[in-house]
Amino acid sequence: MAALNTLTATELAQRLDSGGATAEAIVRAHLDRIDQRDADVLAWSHLAREAALETARMLDRGPRKGLLHGIPMGVKDIIDSFDQPTTYGSPIYRTHQPLADAATVALAREAGAILLGKTVTTEFANRHPGPTKNPHNPGHTPGGSSSGSAAAVADFQSVLGTGTQTGGSVIRPAAFCGVVGYKPSYGHFAPAGMKANTEWLDTIGAYARSVEDIALFRAALMALPFTPIAKIDRPPRIAVAFTHHRHELSPEGTQAVNDAAAAFAKAGAQVSEIELPAPVRDMTEGQKTLSAFDGPRAHADEARRFPGLLSESLKKDKLEAGSKIDYETWVAARKLGETGRAAVDSLFSDIDVILTAPAKGEAPPGLERTGDATFNLLWTYLWMPCVTLPLTMGPTGLPVGIQLVGRQHEDAGLLDIAAWARSVLS
Repeated sequence: MAALNTLTATELAQRLDSGGATAEAIVRAHLDRIDQRDADVLAWSHLAREAALETARMLDRGPRKGLLHGIPMGVKDIIDSFDQPTTYGSPIYRTHQPLADAATVALAREAGAILLGKTVTTEFANRHPGPTKNPHNPGHTPGGSSSGSAAAVADFQSVLGTGTQTGGSVIRPAAFCGVVGYKPSYGHFAPAGMKANTEWLDTIGAYARSVEDIALFRAALMALPFTPIAKIDRPPRIAVAFTHHRHELSPEGTQAVNDAAAAFAKAGAQVSEIELPAPVRDMTEGQKTLSAFDGPRAHADEARRFPGLLSESLKKDKLEAGSKIDYETWVAARKLGETGRAAVDSLFSDIDVILTAPAKGEAPPGLERTGDATFNLLWTYLWMPCVTLPLTMGPTGLPVGIQLVGRQHEDAGLLDIAAWARSVLS
């Protein structure tokens, strides 16, 4: 029989309903895994061992509470929790204890989820890395900035996890760690209680090991009735978009997209390659403009009171770079986003989903950097929902995935297609 910590949320729900497992046994299985592995992975900034067990016992004594009843989860340490420290990955906040849960934390708990602890984030969800290592090879980055959540789910230390994405901080770690990552349409997960970076881009996202779990998690975090994954009535129309950064892909990154496209076509999908509309070619730089412009504003207090506790990368990439961007440039970047979103939305009269790369390829070696977000920035800027699916292993034995991008606000349909895609690729 499979160990409880290796099962998906959907499978665990069935065990709980049938009496084949208790919430306490599920939590203990995950804590045992953490004890065995976390010295090598370092996914957690805070572990609430006793609180998680007590919550599990309470759930076991009562009726089923909600969609996530008895399911362990990790929360990125950029998102507030009233009963656990929230450090934002910075020494400035090493003793910080919020008074309230963030909206996504409160909604998950209301649905019965058990908060195992807070997962490592880069400093303020920017570029300066934390200690987390890739669970497949500790000499490689897990990606960032949602490093701990992706690694914990990949290493069977948690069933579910939350992350945040301003550039590529949900999708890229999912690809590097080999799990399913989901960045919803902009604004679908309430950002209240999340430490802001760039409010016009910041998006809370989710990690799991199945698309079905993402659908379950999404319903809980949006306080919506749960609609299970639907079987699509015909193979989808898939547009392959390598984007204008195609030359930056590694051989394994290109091969993953091509192999997936061939498999989808064999399964009956209409597959074609497209060039993205002209306005989109400028949007990578536009995303960087928006992100940098907000730096001196989002971190004004820390820069004023604790400049010596900020990393050099934050000072250079956010504070210094942002201070050089004038109002007119910022407004132009905002307007470019509006133009680009309209141009890309028009594509969906002829297609159902875009197939593209989630990263250049395998996770790069070293822990000094978290990898390149080039293949994520565009979709974040366009506010489009994205799903990463693990596909294969690259030349050094690390995961390589694909990314499916859907029409804005049509997230449920994207998840249906993603489930179809995973069944084809499995």
